[in-house]
Amino acid sequence: MATDLDLELTPLEGESRTLGDFMTTFPLVPVVLDPYTNESAWILDTAHRVLSHFRGAGCRPCWIVTCALDDAKDYLGPYADEFLSFADPSRSAVRALGVEQAPALLLVRQDGEVTAKAEGWSSDDWRAVTEAIAELSHWSRPAMPAPGDPGTYSGTPISV
Repeated sequence: MATDLDLELTPLEGESRTLGDFMTTFPLVPVVLDPYTNESAWILDTAHRVLSHFRGAGCRPCWIVTCALDDAKDYLGPYADEFLSFADPSRSAVRALGVEQAPALLLVRQDGEVTAKAEGWSSDDWRAVTEAIAELSHWSRPAMPAPGDPGTYSGTPISV
């Protein structure tokens, strides 16, 4: 099922635009985080490593944080300046992308199709998504797991 390309996304810097506007050239590779949970905090450095790996690939690495703009900036700190970052306080965007738990890593093609998704943290699940990203973008994939990565755990519900 494809996500509606008219879905509005609000970047931390700039004006809201549609999902389609942000994917005119490259697919989106969002990491979804809930700043009010330990589970998202535990994966922040690992997620940053994954997004950094794909910085030069034919994709658009980004953050989607399920909170208000100022809270997202505070939560991400300097990471917010490195990648396109969105605030989604109503969680409508992440729900539209089919995310049920945070943290999550996704690959969203330009037609809106979510072709790979991992929710919670499992190095095997995140590896499968990074392999899909690498194949689509003709890029290498990051080591998964890497030293310092947390142990496997479930995510927290997005439904709140």
